[in-house]
Amino acid sequence: MGSEGPTPVTIHVTGFKKFQGVPKNPTERLVTNLRSYVEKRGLPAGVTLGSCIVLETAGEAALPALCRVIESGTSATNSSSGRQVVWLHLGVNSGAFKFAIEQQTVNEATFRCPDELGWQPQQLPIIAEDGGITCKRKTSCSAEAILELLNKKRYEVTISDDAGRFVCNYVYYHSLRLAEEKGHKTLFVHVPPFYRISEETQMQFVVALLEAIASTC
Repeated sequence: MGSEGPTPVTIHVTGFKKFQGVPKNPTERLVTNLRSYVEKRGLPAGVTLGSCIVLETAGEAALPALCRVIESGTSATNSSSGRQVVWLHLGVNSGAFKFAIEQQTVNEATFRCPDELGWQPQQLPIIAEDGGITCKRKTSCSAEAILELLNKKRYEVTISDDAGRFVCNYVYYHSLRLAEEKGHKTLFVHVPPFYRISEETQMQFVVALLEAIASTC
């Protein structure tokens, strides 16, 4: 018998719209343009780009939309095909100079400013059934292996243990819970603004990230 190839992977990608202090979110452009970009560039065999969705930068009020996005992505993926499903969430860190792989999230919603729908929680558990605000969830993706592959391609990337307490952390926590229920994987990556790392370089990075995720599933 011949050796089996790598498991086919479908990767769904989300970004965010504007929020206070960030009138133009780079992840909105990255996610909006990603499909046409990979159609021209191509992806490795076995890798399929699933949905590309831009989310409102909001927490509780936007949660139903996030759940619908994940449910629709799940329905669109043929569960009988044996494909691995990965949710990749992109967010911006305005103070960053490099990319950051977020390997964990905390069960705490403490927003430094109101989200785009006016919600500003303080020290609230994201999912009360999980326990207190110190509870954490970790990605089942191999952050270290992904980092190594990206560093080999000369991207400046770090691993982070703190996704903040704003909407990025809120969405990541819910996504990890939903992924666990469905047997999927979830990863969150923060990107810098375009004036620190150009849009073209960031688009190339996202494609390299898709490849790294698929290679390590």
